[in-house]
Amino acid sequence: MERAEERNGRDEAPGRAGDPCVMVIFGASGDLTRRKLIPALYNLAREKLLPRAFAVIGMSRREMSDEDFRGKVGQDLQEFATGPVDPELSQEFVQRFYHLSGDVQDAGAYQRLQGLLEEVNQRHDTQGNTLYYLALAPDLFSPAVQRLGAAGLVREENGVWRRVIIEKPFGNDLESACALNREIRQVLSEDQIYRIDHYLGKETVQNILVFRFANGIFEPIWNHRYIDHVQITVAEDLGAEHRGGYYNAAGALRDMVPNHIFQLISLMAMEPPISFEADAVRDEQTKVLHALKPMTPEEVLRRAVRGQYGEGTVGGEHVPGYRSEPDVAPDSRTETFVALKLFIDSWRWADVPFYLRTGKRLPRRVTEIAIQFKRPPLRAVQQDPCRAPGAQPAGPPYSARRGHLIEL
Repeated sequence: MERAEERNGRDEAPGRAGDPCVMVIFGASGDLTRRKLIPALYNLAREKLLPRAFAVIGMSRREMSDEDFRGKVGQDLQEFATGPVDPELSQEFVQRFYHLSGDVQDAGAYQRLQGLLEEVNQRHDTQGNTLYYLALAPDLFSPAVQRLGAAGLVREENGVWRRVIIEKPFGNDLESACALNREIRQVLSEDQIYRIDHYLGKETVQNILVFRFANGIFEPIWNHRYIDHVQITVAEDLGAEHRGGYYNAAGALRDMVPNHIFQLISLMAMEPPISFEADAVRDEQTKVLHALKPMTPEEVLRRAVRGQYGEGTVGGEHVPGYRSEPDVAPDSRTETFVALKLFIDSWRWADVPFYLRTGKRLPRRVTEIAIQFKRPPLRAVQQDPCRAPGAQPAGPPYSARRGHLIEL
């Protein structure tokens, strides 16, 4: 994998590669693994940010040999890679994958996992470091951690580290999130736990901090004196499809707003941190979340919209409405679209509305943050001769124009 830079013709110095380790993916045959994790790992390999001593064990209920799993990884990489796939690098990449068939709630599976970890550690000289990624249904997070602890697979000793990454959603509400936190803290120390939002790994999201705090032009006007409102759109063109069982329990609000979109809000609205260390950035983000003004029941009626997508046409093909998707009840009230108007109670953002919208089966896939600055007071400036009479500036997608939106 160290030849990736030469193959890409890059001259810049690469970043520091990670520590030697084995990554264990629970839910290795799922949608998150093939769409997000495999392409992300390949990108790290391409950029020389994966250590030479690195391997992946995928655990799922499917019966697959190592070779079958490697073939699936190669196919998923071709389908979901974010750029061109180097044949030589990808062949080298997939050879580091191993598969273990087993149920997350079966104690015997963890005994087999322990044996496979010892074998892979010796083969790839990963020094015993292990990263567990829980790409699972949320109700399996705690059982998986409890069984890892019972099998002794998260014990740290002799300089060996063990980490557990937990995907969102971390609980369904405050009470369940606190309960989940208590359960996993019985097994893991805080520095072993990584509660992850994969949106934060996007380069564009990370660049928000550079755009704001390394830019002498924008930071002085990044406040209520100059900004009229902020729009954040996270639109998907896909429907619920085979994720109906999970999505019907979560909905657009829980699936996207408290994690992905609130992370974007906090990065856009936070005060300058004392450094770009993780804890310093987190502290400033937390202040923004504390300053979000709760809505009264009356305000919810005025400042929130929920809806479901109906049947329509995508690419010339008929697609079903949400209530006709697999594993979705025909009378489901779960929203697939939500729009909110929020305010941040702080000096910087006093009276500036933040408009959020997210949904499935919208006209196009887009993640967009739009900053609307206040109009100048001069009427001469507002009379733009280049704009046709009555024309309105194009905005982000709001409704499901391919089919129709059913308001709940």
